[in-house]
Parts: sequence; structure tokens; C-alpha cells
Amino acid sequence: MIRIASVGIGLLLVMMTGCSRDHYKEDADHEVYNIIESKWQDDFGLLANYKIQDTAPNEVVINTLIPPSRSLKLVDAVQIATQISRDYQSQKESLYLSALNLTGTRHQYAWQWFGTVDATYTQSGGSDDVLATSSVGGDRDFLLGNGIQVGAGLAIDWARYLTGDPQTSLGSVLTGTITAPILGAGAGKAAQENLTQAERNMLYRIRTFNRYRQTFVTSIIDDYYSVLQQRDRMMVTEASYQRQIDSTNRLRMTAEVGQLPQADADEAEQRLLSVRNNLISTQQSYAQTLDRFKVTLGLSTETDIVLDQNELEALTSIGVSSVDYTEEDAIAIALERRLDLANTRDGLIDVERKLILAAEGLGPQVNLTAGANVDSTPETDFTRLRFHDGTYSLGISADLPFDRKSERNAYREALINVQQRQRSYDQEVENIKLSVRQAYRDLTESAETYQIQQMGLRLAQRRVDEQKIRLDTGSGTVRQLLESEDSLLEARISLADALVRHTIAKLNFFSDIGVLQVKPDGMWEQATL
Repeated sequence: MIRIASVGIGLLLVMMTGCSRDHYKEDADHEVYNIIESKWQDDFGLLANYKIQDTAPNEVVINTLIPPSRSLKLVDAVQIATQISRDYQSQKESLYLSALNLTGTRHQYAWQWFGTVDATYTQSGGSDDVLATSSVGGDRDFLLGNGIQVGAGLAIDWARYLTGDPQTSLGSVLTGTITAPILGAGAGKAAQENLTQAERNMLYRIRTFNRYRQTFVTSIIDDYYSVLQQRDRMMVTEASYQRQIDSTNRLRMTAEVGQLPQADADEAEQRLLSVRNNLISTQQSYAQTLDRFKVTLGLSTETDIVLDQNELEALTSIGVSSVDYTEEDAIAIALERRLDLANTRDGLIDVERKLILAAEGLGPQVNLTAGANVDSTPETDFTRLRFHDGTYSLGISADLPFDRKSERNAYREALINVQQRQRSYDQEVENIKLSVRQAYRDLTESAETYQIQQMGLRLAQRRVDEQKIRLDTGSGTVRQLLESEDSLLEARISLADALVRHTIAKLNFFSDIGVLQVKPDGMWEQATL
């Protein structure tokens, strides 16, 4: 008896040990990424930046992403964002969890292996007894076409091996069932629909993730240039403040020798104070904007970085450019390539499929059933199944439509769902048309605005030069010079704003029509049509 108990305990310990936690994690990752990669289509974008991280990035990892100069180019910022941004990580994890959920749904229709051991030793009145039950095996549900459901199972009884002679062979039982719908929505149609929907939902989630990547990269670029704009505004204000100091000093000396009314010098002093106050405000705004951008990237606000001001100069050298699309072409491309619209369109197919299933549930439900149960020869090799002595069955089950209240309600609900989903699809089509038209207008307007601001800057500079000459010759006033310098400051800021606005408008346009592809480094490129 001690030997039997030891064997049972040993078997239990082996089963309880199982595989390591790392094995389960790696197995889950392998299955999940296989699902994502198999369902990822070329028109979704490049297969990149979708794997999750199990640990938060530490300071060492972050420092490898930041250049030694601590100056981030645009590509550096986007790459950091797609690797450690908190929001981006959450999106990747949502994608992962969707695939993980699909593995569970698929598992319901795969082999389900089991193993049980129950053993009890009792002693009473000088006698003892061992009661043991145990089995190992597996079962599986197969879903064939048209809702045919096949179940198969194999169970091996090895209790006799534990409690008796080790030479005793194991016994086994093989079972099988087939259920095929003749009329209605019975058998495996509901299960087949659940599996179909789970597979399609995973496809939708991948599309959603790739749509997010497009808008995310656009927002990071927008934020990057916003920080540069704020820094440029600060630098322009600093330069203006220095010029104001020089002008005020000159006017003060002129007033001291009596060549200028003291009131004009006082006015210059007041203007200098105003510019200084504006400079302090601009410096604070820049610091706040930079800190906010650090958080967006996934960095700490204490991280020592600056953005490369040469990126604005690079934009200036590029200038503005038109796109090779008419408004009508852009709308047609958007309706074909927008991933979010593809999800809505396929969702309409889903509810129409469910409507058909609900309609089939209204009438008689008739299924053809067949079953088999075969066990092995006792005390012999467990692989020798006695098919000639098995139990077999064949029959028909019918559910007549005497009470179809729940089925009626499900059918009516399915009809409404189709109408609602159709309206949602039509609404989304119109919204996309509207957004593309607006993006096209914004692109055109921003290009024209940039040209206008260029002319405005040239005029503002000419005005400042003219006012300096007039003031030196005595025909101008201090007020006119200060006002012209203020106008020059605004013109420089407005020109930089117009250029950035045009760049972001172009990115938004490409995103709105669905041709913006995110590269492995996080940057973007226009998809080849």
C-alpha cells in the first residue's frame, strides 16, 4: 500500500509541477504574434512596432534612445514615442489581448487534454482499502461547413494500474458524436458564428491599431513642431527685446542731449518693459510646452532634452508644395483605403449574417444526430478497441415552432441592428468625405497663407528699415519705429506658424485619405497606390 501511495503522490507532484511560468508566457507570445502576423495585410501598413514590452523602460534604455547631444531630431522623437509612449504601449497591449482572447476561442474547438487522479486509503477494523479512480485523454469539437458539429473523445482508465499489478494493461473508451442541421439554426451554426465573429474581430482590431498608428505619428509630429514654434517665438522675442534695449538706449541718450522729447524716451521705456514681460511669458510657455511633450513621448519631465531647431530650417528649405490629388480622387481613395471605414463596412456584413441566422431560428429546428461509444478489451492492450461490440446510434431531433417568443425578439432585434449599422456606415462615409474635403481645403489654405506671410515679412522688414532712416533724419517718430518692430516680430512668428501649419495639414490630408504608412522607425511615408 505504501508503494501505491508513493506512486500516486509522485504522479501528482509531477502533474502539479507542470511547465514553468516563463514557458507559458513564451507560448502565449508565440501564439499571439502568429495570429497578428497571419492576419496583418499589406495595405494595413508595415508590420512593425506591435510587440508589447513586459517591463517599463528604465533610465538605461531611455538613454540609449536619446542622442548624446540630448538634442532630438524629429525622427528621434517619433521613434522614442513609438517605443515608450504610455498611450502607444496601451494600444499595443489592447491588440495583444484581443489576439490572446482569440486563442481561447480557438481552443474551444481544439483537442482538450485532461488527466485526473483520485486515490483514497482507509483503514478500519484491522483491514485497509484503497479506492482509486483516474483517467487521461482528450476531446475535441470540430466545426465543419453548414453548421455540422463533430465531437470526438478518448479516455484512458489507468486506475487498475495504480492499484493492482503493474503488468495490468490500461483500458480506454473512444466516443464520437455528429450533429448536422437539416432545418433551422441548430447544431453547430451558433458556435460557428461565434468563431467566425471572433476571427473577424481580430482583423478589425489590427485595422484599428494601424489607424491609431497613423493618427499617433501625425500628432507626435504636430506636437514636435509646436514645441519648436514656441521656442522660435521665444528666440524671436529675445531678439526683439535686445533690439528694443538698443533702441531705448539710443533714444534715452538722444533725449538727454535735448534732441528728443523726454516723453518719447519714456514711451520707449514703457515699451521695453512690455516686451520684457512678453519675453518672460514666452519663456514660461516654452518650458511648459517642452515638459508636456516629454510626457507625451513617455519621458520624465526631468529628462534633459531639447528639440533640434534645424528641423524648422529644414521645413523652410522645403517650403510648401501641392499634392498630386484632386479633391474627387482623394475622396475615392479614402473610401477605399480608410481602415476604420473598412471595419464599419465589414461590421455591416456581420449583422447581415446574424440576421440570416436569426431568421433560420424562427421555423422548425431539425437536426440529424449520430453517436458511437467503443471501449477496449478488458485486461489487454488499451489500443485494441472493440468496434464490433461498440454502441452506435442514429436519430433525428426536432423542435417544433410552438413557442418562438425569444427567437422572434432576436429576429426583430437583428433587423433593427442591420438598419442601425447601415445608417452608421452611411454616416461614416459622409463624415470621411467631409473630413477629406476639409483637409484638402486646409492644405490649399495653408499654402496660400504661407505665401501671404512671406510677403508680409518682406513688407514688415522694409517698414522697419524705413522707420529707422526716417527717425535718423528727424522725419519719423519713436512710436512708428516701435510699432514697425512689433509688426516685424509678428510677421516672423506668423511665417513660421504658417509653414508648420502647412506641414501638419499635409500629414493630416495623407492620414485622412488613408495613404500614410508608419515605418519601423516610427516615421511615415506615403503609400504607393
